Amino acid sequence: MSFVRIEQRNAHLASSVKLEQVRGSEGLVSKATVVVISNVRGGQGRQDKVTSIQWTLWGIQAVNAAEHLGRGSHVKAVGRLVNNHYEDLHGDKVYGFTFTCEEIDYPDSKAESETRRAGQCTPEQQLTGRASASPLSHHHEVGLR
Repeated sequence: MSFVRIEQRNAHLASSVKLEQVRGSEGLVSKATVVVISNVRGGQGRQDKVTSIQWTLWGIQAVNAAEHLGRGSHVKAVGRLVNNHYEDLHGDKVYGFTFTCEEIDYPDSKAESETRRAGQCTPEQQLTGRASASPLSHHHEVGLR
């Protein structure tokens, strides 16, 4: 089976990471969604071209992104385009695509990340109402599901 690989460089988060727990085949799993924006300069007299992609992250990658990234954080996202089709509650077929993130780099320093996250809810608070500290990791990969 072939897939389409997507790479979004020199980008930043349009909003904070949205983290939730969903039921998977092996129990609850962390799922995060984030909108990443990148700009391409349009040249003299032209407007910049803006590309916005909503990425889905899974497992520990999702938790780490929610903990260390906030609105405006700089990122490089690499992933694949996944065919997402299903039947809705009325039995109608729905076709779409999902951008599944396999790697995400955080080029910001720890200080820059903490400054951006100031005043935002931590992922632990989103899930449990408790906070914990963990070391910052600048590159996260996730295996294919």
